[in-house]
Amino acid sequence: MAKGLPLRSENYSEWYNELVKNADLAENSDVRGCMIIKPYGYAIWEKMQRALDDMFKETGHSNAYFPLFIPKSYLSKEASHVDGFAKECAVITHYRLKNDENGNGVVVDPEAKLEEELIVRPTSETAIWSSYKKWIQSYRDLPILLNQWANVVRWEMRTRIFLRTSEFLWQEGHTAHATKKEAVEETSMILDIYGKFAEEWMAVPVVKGRKTANERFAGAKDTLCIEALMQDGKALQAGTSHFLGQNFAKAFDVKFQTKEGKLEHVWGTSWGVSTRLMGALIMAHSDDQGLVLPPKLAPIQVVIIPIYKNDEQLDQITELIQPMINELKANGVSVKFDISDQRPGWKFAEYELKGVPVRVAVGMRDLEKGLIEVARRDNLSKEQKPLEGASAYITVLLDEIQVAIYAKALNFRTESTHEVDTWEEFQTKLEQGGFLSAHWDGTSETEDKIKELTKATIRCIPLDAEKEEGKCILTGNPSSKRVLFAKAY
Repeated sequence: MAKGLPLRSENYSEWYNELVKNADLAENSDVRGCMIIKPYGYAIWEKMQRALDDMFKETGHSNAYFPLFIPKSYLSKEASHVDGFAKECAVITHYRLKNDENGNGVVVDPEAKLEEELIVRPTSETAIWSSYKKWIQSYRDLPILLNQWANVVRWEMRTRIFLRTSEFLWQEGHTAHATKKEAVEETSMILDIYGKFAEEWMAVPVVKGRKTANERFAGAKDTLCIEALMQDGKALQAGTSHFLGQNFAKAFDVKFQTKEGKLEHVWGTSWGVSTRLMGALIMAHSDDQGLVLPPKLAPIQVVIIPIYKNDEQLDQITELIQPMINELKANGVSVKFDISDQRPGWKFAEYELKGVPVRVAVGMRDLEKGLIEVARRDNLSKEQKPLEGASAYITVLLDEIQVAIYAKALNFRTESTHEVDTWEEFQTKLEQGGFLSAHWDGTSETEDKIKELTKATIRCIPLDAEKEEGKCILTGNPSSKRVLFAKAY
């Protein structure tokens, strides 16, 4: 048990909170519900950004930036959208402070009231579609494929670092198209990008699915999602892609002239993932010793720890190990050669806690035999390897670890996914955690009732769900396919 981490089996929530803190990922700020992402945590987020940004740009998207503040009137234009976010909005009413006449610091200047209140963006559909009205006149102006990396504010009452904070970082894509077909294809393509990133970079298996009407994004016609399963058996929504139809185009009167000379409303999409992915990464893989990071997202992929008695030995070790370090870096591997004055045992524990995928220990005795010790973080195994050829071995090993971490998570999800056909079976299995594949009669009333009785929600209707006649687990009414239920973050 590293640095006093609670055991996952005893207190999963506390284990998560302590791991985030002890691994130097993030901490709570002085503003309730907000977080400070520390350098090590931000380095992981930067790797996520870089990978996703490349994927977006490869599919023709460009980055832009829109203001943090949105006029209140904008949110009034799309009724279902404002209903979805009204309770979470932070509102700016004044623009100036002044010194208190009684010497009690600063106070809001009552004379500096805004003519129209501003909303700190909870999401940017309204601001961006207001701009699209100015940018789009003809079919030649379409499609517009934009993404922005930004912060947003949703005033949460119950918060947890990375998973649900009042301010968080994310990317939000907003596209405009001439046809419904193009917009629907865009929505699906982005979902595939999210799925590929989650599985190939985060090593987190996901289910691609469609949200029910109850769970759909406010203002969307359709919401697609990727759903992941955490080690405590709870689901986590890892990304969403929304087909907006013409809802926002109509709300902001965004029309274009077709090739035939007709005026039509534009078709739209929006999509996003956030720093919630950091929470998913931690909870999907980590253990009682600390973080377990997939090599593709690890800030430090290999740490080399010299074991020596004096400066002369350190110089000898450095000279012998430097060619391996140079070769690893030439292969694109991030390496840290830790020559700090901390004891080797402390370093071993620290890098284990921080989830560094490969640890290499080098001491004079082993080097005299031409050997090094190579330890894997994912399964805590270690073995001696020849120094000669070690860089090639470690480069391949990193790929093996990436695959192994995914395989372990996939095996856990498979073992934690159950088909249930009766209400009694549903309730019993739900207490054990995991995904429950069950029939549902398709009504919002039944969905709400199940949530009220069990706190379980329909995570998605899997896109690959096969037609299967059955009976709803609660009402017994006919059902044509299974959906995925779970308790969720």
